[in-house]
Amino acid sequence: MFQTVANFERIGEENAFAVLARATDLARQGRDIINLGIGQPDFKTPEHIVEAAVKALRDGEHGYTPATGILPLREAVAADVQKRTGAPVSPDNVVVVPGGKVTMFAAILMFGEAGADILYPDPGFPIYRSMIEFTGATPIPVPIREENGFAFSAEETLALITPKTRLIILNSPANPTGGVTPKSEIDKLVAGLAKWPNVAILSDEIYGQMIYDGLEHTSLLSYPEIRDRVILLDGWSKTYAMTGWRMGYSVWPTALVDKVRKLAVNCWSCVNAPAQFAGLAALTGPQDEVHAMVAEFDRRRAVVVEEMNRISGVTCATPKGAFYAFPNIKATGWKAKPLASALLEQTGVATIGGPDFGIYGEGYIRLSYANSTENIRKAIARIEEFLQANIKAA
Repeated sequence: MFQTVANFERIGEENAFAVLARATDLARQGRDIINLGIGQPDFKTPEHIVEAAVKALRDGEHGYTPATGILPLREAVAADVQKRTGAPVSPDNVVVVPGGKVTMFAAILMFGEAGADILYPDPGFPIYRSMIEFTGATPIPVPIREENGFAFSAEETLALITPKTRLIILNSPANPTGGVTPKSEIDKLVAGLAKWPNVAILSDEIYGQMIYDGLEHTSLLSYPEIRDRVILLDGWSKTYAMTGWRMGYSVWPTALVDKVRKLAVNCWSCVNAPAQFAGLAALTGPQDEVHAMVAEFDRRRAVVVEEMNRISGVTCATPKGAFYAFPNIKATGWKAKPLASALLEQTGVATIGGPDFGIYGEGYIRLSYANSTENIRKAIARIEEFLQANIKAA
């Protein structure tokens, strides 16, 4: 028998990929499947971005690049982040990585070990907790509550910090809830963090350009008093419909840049060269298709909220960002994961049960509205029909 290190007994998964695999398998069997489970835009990557990668290949951009990314791309990232957040960003602090998860992996690996605490949002992206447990650190869930509009509470978050806390993970706009934390709450959190100068912050802002109702995204980088300990996570996958390109970036405090560079050298070496030229075209080229995509998500959001709130036993708060809704199904009497499984197997609608995003996710399912309005209406009609026929005592 192989003897692997104990860490691998603690590592988790992202169940959205398991649901995608099952949905794909059912579709191959001839079932009519509507996928509201997977978190990726249903739009193609804009053509000028694709052409930039093709041109790079034809121009012979086939070799290794610097571990942190090509300089023109890092310069473009720095300029874009500075434009959107107001924070001065040096290209030397930018690291281009193969997807957003890599920044989570690197940051948590840097701070996580036995005896350390890491705070993370719950419900939240499941890889946060998985990686924390992998390192041996103690995961401390920060409750993300519906009554707060699925925003994190500064008071609750600060109350969980102890001398053992090494890292706090924040996510707004949020997956899976679509919640957006208002600036006033972030102001309180930043003020409270002054008492904990040795705590690093990983701010996952991958959905920062997908925000609705006239709200503005507040980046943690925009606060000078904590800028030297903020790790910004962002990338191209959601904003530019580039999930399969595996392109992310992060902005690191100067004290940590060389550490993450060494991780890159030891692990992924560099992001593939043509993808980096595509990323450069995305940031410096026309943004019309980005705005059109977000406007379409906004229209679908209204449909999801209206249709889900018509279903007996279901309430659906209006998400303020990303492309997810997190309807409350407690009054149906169903537990979330059995309901999500039944919806897929019996109705052909793929969703994700709330507990796949954390211990506070029970009573909710996640719907991704990265699908056509027609399919969304059809899927919700199936959900309603199923619940009417299979209502349980709450």
